[in-house]
Amino acid sequence: MNANVQSKAIQKIVIVGGGTAGWMAAAALSKQLQKRVDICLIESEEIGTVGVGEATIPQIRSFNAALGIDEDDFIRKTQGSFKLGIEFVDWLRLGHRYTHAFGAVGGRDLGVVPFYQYWLKQRMAGGTQPLDSYTFNTVAARKGKFMRASNLPDSPLSNIHYAFHFDAGLYAKYLRTLAEARGVYRIEGKVVDVALKAESGFIDSVTLASGQVVKGELYLDCSGFRGLLIESALKTGYEEWTHFLPCNRALAVPCESAATLTPYTRSTARAAGWQWRIPLQHRIGNGYVYAADFISDAKAQSTLLENLDGKALAEPRPLKFVTGMRKQFWNKNCVAIGLSSGFLEPLESTSIHFIQSSLSKLMAFFPDTDFNPISVAEYNRQVQFEFVRSRDFLVLHYKATERSDSDFWRQCQNMAIPDTLAHKLELFSEYGRFTREGEELFTESSWVQVLLGQNVIPKRYHPLVDLEQSEAISNMLAGMQDLFERAAGAMPSHEQFIAQHCAAVQPNSAA
Repeated sequence: MNANVQSKAIQKIVIVGGGTAGWMAAAALSKQLQKRVDICLIESEEIGTVGVGEATIPQIRSFNAALGIDEDDFIRKTQGSFKLGIEFVDWLRLGHRYTHAFGAVGGRDLGVVPFYQYWLKQRMAGGTQPLDSYTFNTVAARKGKFMRASNLPDSPLSNIHYAFHFDAGLYAKYLRTLAEARGVYRIEGKVVDVALKAESGFIDSVTLASGQVVKGELYLDCSGFRGLLIESALKTGYEEWTHFLPCNRALAVPCESAATLTPYTRSTARAAGWQWRIPLQHRIGNGYVYAADFISDAKAQSTLLENLDGKALAEPRPLKFVTGMRKQFWNKNCVAIGLSSGFLEPLESTSIHFIQSSLSKLMAFFPDTDFNPISVAEYNRQVQFEFVRSRDFLVLHYKATERSDSDFWRQCQNMAIPDTLAHKLELFSEYGRFTREGEELFTESSWVQVLLGQNVIPKRYHPLVDLEQSEAISNMLAGMQDLFERAAGAMPSHEQFIAQHCAAVQPNSAA
């Protein structure tokens, strides 16, 4: 290389904001860049974090593994527990429940079409159990069982998909320790000014309340809903989705633990939204996501507090949000990560995944100081695609309901939906067919569990199912149900597994 050619490599990254997003970014970048780039994180103890991301999806395991995190140590340090899926209560109608479990629906397919197609034929003939009975994670979850996959050929125990519940604040602290050990340095302070370069409009520096000026070439906005860099400074714009997802408020409160540590998240539909329940080792995280047009804040708070497993450990904390996404996630030399990039309510536990996914794409399109617009545009296209298709999956939960007991649910039943979702519903409603485009986050298994769980039943099954004898289908279903019951019965309970492998030291007080 010619010594006179000036390097265009990024020399310094400035992360504005801590919390889960900031420290996930710092930990991931410091691991990947191996101290070849200066990484600075600015956060203020005065500014609280939202911390709604206590429940996750299985992709978090690959993120933690890439950081070299020991899973048992991580669970202990974050008061964590394990998650096999999400139980949805009262979404279709009052008294009804189903589970969206991780992993496949069914086991080995009989032929060339997915398992659920054979289930559909048997259901139409009136001779089968609910789909939950043929989804291994659901069978195990309802028994309160958990274990990691074992090397047992031809057993459902050889392929167990799972994620985590954890204390988001403790996770941020855990990642901070990793990041600082790898050279990230933290500056305590509140950003009060953002200076832009006159000629390009790029961010030149940020100024703290102390007067300190911090400069870098690449800026990550992890400042939460405020979007301090991406919106306040760069005026990027926001695409709002409240016409599809009308909830705009949340109340969050921890409560005392229940007698049983369940290995799943629970989402219970309420009159004007839904309530989450996330079991940790030291407490249960709870929240009510609701639409302020349909319920008062006071009524929402009383509904939440009346539906806890135990004594509330704090006053409910209010949050306000606008569902949607930035018109650009990467604008000039600033990339929005976490809540600053957009917000989808945590109905399917995607908050932390979007942080992880954005960081993965950032590494794939990591810039030099030219900030090539073609690469930036492709990054924005990919992140937007994931946001939009994940939005559709959430909208499905609200649209596919039989509830008419409140104005909120009547509006959800009758609302217009995105064309992309309408196409999926139209395709599925005929022969139960599903197509997954590109790198959509949610798989066929996820969509099918929610569609069938909320009674979106196709008019008929795939024609190729009729190539199999009805007796063979019946035998397959019966054998699978028996296998899943026996395998789940052999697993330890969730509490037993944690006690043996990763029990946390419990705090002396319930603070």
